[in-house]
Amino acid sequence: MKLGLQLGYWGAGPIDNAPDLIAAAEEVGFDAVFTAESWGSDTYTPLAWWGAATDRIRLGTAVSQLSARPPTSLAMAALTLDHLSGGRHIIGLGVSGPQVVEGWYGQPFGKPLARTREYVRVVRDVLAREGAVANPGPHYPLPYPADAPGSTGLGKSLKPITHPLRADIPIWLGAEGPKNVAQTAEIADGWLAIFYSLRLADQYEEWLAEGFARPGARRTRDEFEVAATVQVMITDDVSAAVERYRPSTALYVGGMGAKEKNFHAELYRRMGYGDAVDEIGALFRAGKKAEAMAAVPDEMVLETLIAGTADDVRDQIKAWEAAGVSMLMVTARDTETIRELSTLV
Repeated sequence: MKLGLQLGYWGAGPIDNAPDLIAAAEEVGFDAVFTAESWGSDTYTPLAWWGAATDRIRLGTAVSQLSARPPTSLAMAALTLDHLSGGRHIIGLGVSGPQVVEGWYGQPFGKPLARTREYVRVVRDVLAREGAVANPGPHYPLPYPADAPGSTGLGKSLKPITHPLRADIPIWLGAEGPKNVAQTAEIADGWLAIFYSLRLADQYEEWLAEGFARPGARRTRDEFEVAATVQVMITDDVSAAVERYRPSTALYVGGMGAKEKNFHAELYRRMGYGDAVDEIGALFRAGKKAEAMAAVPDEMVLETLIAGTADDVRDQIKAWEAAGVSMLMVTARDTETIRELSTLV
């Protein structure tokens, strides 16, 4: 089992102690540190800024949103950071959701699976640098078609000026549904699993196996990384841990998506919390956030939480490893937790 530090995206301001957290994580042997983006801070700027003070730890995005950048732009950022870090970058990608994609980026959300497949292919073509990059589309046509609206007809296929340090920077994909997870196993090098649940571990493995069995799949299960985001608290008071993370469960289930389409809510339905999901969502949409938090059952929080004494946490980590998780991406926000976690793996 590897450990990763998930810094996530910023709230109203930067994470004040991020440099200390990253330094501690590298010192005690964490494998990677990750940044995220939503509709505020971006992934690459903090990762490059903070990563400049590191020597060994891998630097990953979890996730960079597809709609935030054309695939060629993402590839430029990736090859640049990979050079600057001496080959330590992990590209983590995800489609986000329709509210963000259409409301923030002003782009259509339709066909997320097809868009992801095409996006990854273009990124790999840029990094391979085997020739001018061309893509027929339909989502990311290169060059822009001469007969398309606003076209001058002067576009030409190009290949990157800068030679990538690695032609095969690992690409991990954020995925939650069965089709998306299966495609991730087929075309990617790792799976970024948010809200991983041991209850669904066998189901996850079935979805992954479907992807690995497809013709041309990049990896076998043994070569593939499963990185699960998880909150970990070493404590004698598990109830306090539940209270600490109840608000975030309510937010993602009730507030991070529309009533008609919320991938996080759908995931919790698969875990068996359909009635709670309905209640939390209705309260959140009505502006009753406190009531929505109160409606989250304890066991729903514990589903994606590792909490207990040091011995309890060690046993739970072993269970996650036995289920197929190769990296725990922890959301620790103090150096003491980071140091203690390193002794339990």
